[in-house]
Amino acid sequence: MESIFNLQGKVGIVTGATRGIGWSIAQALASKGMNLILNSISNQELLNERINELKENFKIEADGFLFDVSEPNSVKECYNQIFKKYKRLDVLVNNAGIMKDALIPMISSEMIDRILDVNVKGVIYNLQYASRLMGRNKSGSIINVASIIGRVGNEGQVVYSASKSAVIGLTYSAAKELASQNIRVNAIAPGFIETDMIKDVPPDKFNKISENIKMKRLGTPDDIAKSVLYLASDLSNYVTGQVLGVDGGMLV
Repeated sequence: MESIFNLQGKVGIVTGATRGIGWSIAQALASKGMNLILNSISNQELLNERINELKENFKIEADGFLFDVSEPNSVKECYNQIFKKYKRLDVLVNNAGIMKDALIPMISSEMIDRILDVNVKGVIYNLQYASRLMGRNKSGSIINVASIIGRVGNEGQVVYSASKSAVIGLTYSAAKELASQNIRVNAIAPGFIETDMIKDVPPDKFNKISENIKMKRLGTPDDIAKSVLYLASDLSNYVTGQVLGVDGGMLV
């Protein structure tokens, strides 16, 4: 079993990788020997710190690129650099995303554009370039981080919900299209996870959501990282086109 989890020598990219869920995912993959490329939209200093931390703690190759996933030229250049250095890509974790709340009458066109640009277009751009690299070796795993909100919706989150539903839909389509190249495409739908994203949730709403978690605790970034590790490894080599809910039983 341990050998199946061994990712030594493989190459992966994690978007939105310097904090929260993305950082936990990066550490989990690095702990199994995967060489990593980290993406962040801002804060070069923190990105450099994360890269050095991975190199020191896990003795892997690590690189970082500061860019907005919604900018196709920047995404293209990142993958060009990955090809130049590694000549391969085994895993993409599409984790970068933003969440903004607004009741329906208050939704602005700017809010719609920004959320869809990052949460949907950014996922597609990375999927495009990653699948081209993976296709060279007829192998790879693409893991899209969706949300429980994309499955059941939530008041005040029409746009965010739409973006994560789109991630689920594109996961199904990409899985069908890329299966013949032995490239697997799956999604993870986190529930209520203890990250910066929930720090501004009003207490009454926080309590209402928490009460609906059957396992009686909030999820942690490590809970998501463990699921990513499964989908990145050979343990899931016959799994594609699936949406794995990691929500503590919120949908039960």
